[in-house]
Amino acid sequence: VVHVVDASRAAGVVENLLNPALREAYTEANRAAQARDVENFQKRQQATLIPYEQAVAKRWTTDWSVAEISAPSFLGVRTLPKVPLADLVPFIDWSPFFMAWELKGKYPAIFADATVGTEARKLFDDARRMLDDIVAAESLEARGVYGFFPANSDGDDIVLYRDDERTEEIGRVHTLRQQWERKGQDTFYALADFVAPLTSGRKDYLGGFACTAGHGCAELAARFDREHDDYNSIMAKALADRLAEAFAEWLHRQARIDWGFGQDENLDNEAMIAEQYRGIRPAPGYPACPDHTEKPALFALLDAERAAGMHLTESYAMTPAASVSGLYFGHPESRYFAVDRITRDQVEAYAARKGMPVKDVERWLAPNLGYDP
Repeated sequence: VVHVVDASRAAGVVENLLNPALREAYTEANRAAQARDVENFQKRQQATLIPYEQAVAKRWTTDWSVAEISAPSFLGVRTLPKVPLADLVPFIDWSPFFMAWELKGKYPAIFADATVGTEARKLFDDARRMLDDIVAAESLEARGVYGFFPANSDGDDIVLYRDDERTEEIGRVHTLRQQWERKGQDTFYALADFVAPLTSGRKDYLGGFACTAGHGCAELAARFDREHDDYNSIMAKALADRLAEAFAEWLHRQARIDWGFGQDENLDNEAMIAEQYRGIRPAPGYPACPDHTEKPALFALLDAERAAGMHLTESYAMTPAASVSGLYFGHPESRYFAVDRITRDQVEAYAARKGMPVKDVERWLAPNLGYDP
């Protein structure tokens, strides 16, 4: 069994498994990595987790009476039926592309690497040629949707309203709180902390997005498969993944402009990759919000199926595969973090807020449980 943390990594795994010269060494390295994972898991099980009630009491907070809150230029959703691929290419982060092929190193420094530099350069040249062909032929189609909604936090939930009158609730984002007490830690974050509480009397907002560059990818890969060209089939999928992530970066920049605090940004691609801007865009299934079951509500809010042709499988994977979705937080001090291990008392409270059986929540949050259910 080979596990990848991101779909973009699958290409390199497949190449290693299909290549007889690489398969045995790769399999042995994978077994060794899994043994280390088991050891690390056992160590994490011994971590100190504070009770949920104490974690809530030690939440991140600010003086909301003077906190900077920006109002977006529109409320509701905007659909992007066909974004030119050429507009997305400058936003590509190439470093994960090389990781997908199991080549370690950051772009462009990887080209100077004594071990993998030559191979990385050849791979990059092949990728650029295919990317140019994809852009010219419009072999892939980029579609997306994003929007802003009046919002306030209510405990560890974020309440969303239909309009700025805030009389009709249209949904809630359920967030999880850190409980792992690391040395010197005195603040335990949840994403809800970055949205003004109902009790503050302040009007705040939350954004959401869903975008894909995967329309047409299955057909493009199938064409190479019919020609028994595994290399270019994998390459097409890897490039679709990179374009989808570039779309997310491009769209986040537009969202910051629409939110009123991104107009004066002057960031190059390297600075954007380093997230040197205000706000964050966490995605369900990632460390700050590890629960994939939050995706259906986001898709319904954005009408992502109609607007972007994106769908969720029974296990909440997105299709097309080269897709990204998530939330926009605009608070200047919002930050990424990992929820990591949580206790039964938080799981029970979370299940009650979501209206889900505890056993179902435990199944979806199994990697985060700090106890044996």
